[in-house]
Amino acid sequence: MAKESMKARERKRAKLVAKYAAKRKALKEAGDWEALQKLPKNASPVRMHNRCKITGRPRGYMRVFGISRVTFREMANEGLIPGVKKASW
Repeated sequence: MAKESMKARERKRAKLVAKYAAKRKALKEAGDWEALQKLPKNASPVRMHNRCKITGRPRGYMRVFGISRVTFREMANEGLIPGVKKASW
């Protein structure tokens, strides 16, 4: 389980990315790299981390499902993910 402070930091970054998305796009199209550098660092979408929607775990993230591999495995064993069969794990 991720710390609540880390989850809060990610939510804050997501808000900044959304806030500056249009401005970043306009500056990139104009080629104004100096103005782009003056924006906050956390306004860049590259600084966002993918985290499990359930546990907040940053590692082993499965983009298709939006959850970590550990959570995926637990849910698959309980039969909560349709179409997934236990093979050799």
